Amino acid sequence: MSTVLAFDCAVSGQGVAIVRDGVALASLFEEGRDQAARLLPAIATALAEARVAKAEIDLVAVTIGPGSFTGVRVGLSAARGLAVGLGLPLAGIASTAVLQAQAPASDRLVVAAIDTKLGDWFCAIGDDPAPFAATAEDLAARLAGQSCLIVGKDIEALVRALQSAGVDASEREGPPDPAVLGRLADETGVEAWAARNRAEGLPRPLYLRGVNITLPNGARRTVE
Repeated sequence: MSTVLAFDCAVSGQGVAIVRDGVALASLFEEGRDQAARLLPAIATALAEARVAKAEIDLVAVTIGPGSFTGVRVGLSAARGLAVGLGLPLAGIASTAVLQAQAPASDRLVVAAIDTKLGDWFCAIGDDPAPFAATAEDLAARLAGQSCLIVGKDIEALVRALQSAGVDASEREGPPDPAVLGRLADETGVEAWAARNRAEGLPRPLYLRGVNITLPNGARRTVE
């Protein structure tokens, strides 16, 4: 029996869960920004609700992206600090993989979608784990002729655009579920993550493009 502390800051707000042997003992989600200030208190709250002490945690799990540049960095930095400080292995899982895993059983093709806020979407399709960036038009071309379930946060506009392009698309709204993240990490196993950490180092952020910054004149640019 293993206990996983799992959290996501990559997509929207933050979610934290305590998962033991595949069962969520506590799970919470908070909207809004300022995850750097709110994440550790939220973790403390989840541990208290689950009645789990830090010494009982066997594995830390975090989403590594794609998603918000700041959210990914906050989540991964906190996860690394906790893993090193507590002497635990760290599981890093793509936010798109978590979204796909929380989709209900269906014969439809499951597509994870994350709004980049820049006019396109970070997506992952079906069994292909590699996420990519695409406009709604590009995604519609890739999905032509297939029945799809789009999973993600604030995806209504994308689903409507796909439907307008003739794609048979339905939707399941919601951010990455930290309890699903914890279960995915647990399925791989504590020792397997420990071995991966030793061989590859701690998980790194998954960025599909550089960070967007605002210049003093108000213009925006992407820095690789």
